[in-house]
Amino acid sequence: MSQHPYIFEFPMKVRDYEVDGQGIVNNANYLHYLEHTRHEFCEHVGLTWRRMNEMGLMPVVRKVEIEYINSLHMGESMVSKLWLERKGPRFIFHQDIFTPEGLHIVTATVTVVSVVNGRASRGEILAETFRDYLD
Repeated sequence: MSQHPYIFEFPMKVRDYEVDGQGIVNNANYLHYLEHTRHEFCEHVGLTWRRMNEMGLMPVVRKVEIEYINSLHMGESMVSKLWLERKGPRFIFHQDIFTPEGLHIVTATVTVVSVVNGRASRGEILAETFRDYLD
């Protein structure tokens, strides 16, 4: 669990097609939940994917570290939370998924870099957009 305060929370629910034959969420779907949360966070701070495309900005996942702690099952609700830090051109999303009751499901660290008009960037656009949320 994070030692830092979360800056964004997004509730979701497990859909039937996300579970395996045992009725638990397939591990790859947690990556979708984490990505969806980051997309919603970007939209929350005013940077939609459409706007990024117009600006020639492409955030790229460089690295994902994920630890599966507990499992979710079909129909269960979850809350995906994140906090953010910057290390040079890298933006580090610290993400956790919990049940509404507080059971820790997944913890992940996702490193994102930005490409602008096809070239690696120092991340100035993201830094400006995220300035009020960076650790």
